[in-house]
Amino acid sequence: MATLDLQEQEQVDALKAWWKDNGKWVLMALVLGLVGYAAVQGWHSYKAKQSTEAAVLFGELAKQVASNDPKRINDAAAAVTGKYASSAYAPRAALVAAQADIQANDLVSAKTQLQWVIDHASEDGLKNVARLKLASVLLDEKNYPDALKMLDAPHADSYNALYSDLKGDVLNAQGKSEEARAAYQLAFTKTDIKSAYRNLIQMKLDALGGAK
Repeated sequence: MATLDLQEQEQVDALKAWWKDNGKWVLMALVLGLVGYAAVQGWHSYKAKQSTEAAVLFGELAKQVASNDPKRINDAAAAVTGKYASSAYAPRAALVAAQADIQANDLVSAKTQLQWVIDHASEDGLKNVARLKLASVLLDEKNYPDALKMLDAPHADSYNALYSDLKGDVLNAQGKSEEARAAYQLAFTKTDIKSAYRNLIQMKLDALGGAK
């Protein structure tokens, strides 16, 4: 497996550190944004009373995120998934709890939350996010076969870059440099040319001797 030079490694470490510190807020913004979108669209299959109650509980979950207490966050999420499992708020609550668990390095709980989203979410976008996050956890556990299974699952084209980049990480961790290079190259091609994320993918390609 190719290694990064000192400067490249420092850049990668800096990006990882930023995500560790800010990732949960990025995900929270994504989740809240999705909730807002769902609210605008309306949930015709649910009673208004149920949606309102689920929204109140999700609001309590949002407050608990600021506490940085994984148990409180998980308890608040469980209140949503337990009482309103079929609501649009439930999988979002599970995603928030999963991110808190990842931050706390409780990977067992994180995997349980993410699998719940995959099994119960009615929206493909949420399943796409959950599979991506679960694959990342499995990579951290060095469970490469299951991580690749997650990344090979059908997903929206808009996720191609993220899935391919993470697939490259898994393959690279396995020492499969050629396959990793191909995955990174696809991720690079699929990433918006103006995105700063492209720089990280380029560093990975350079470490493997990949072309720009």
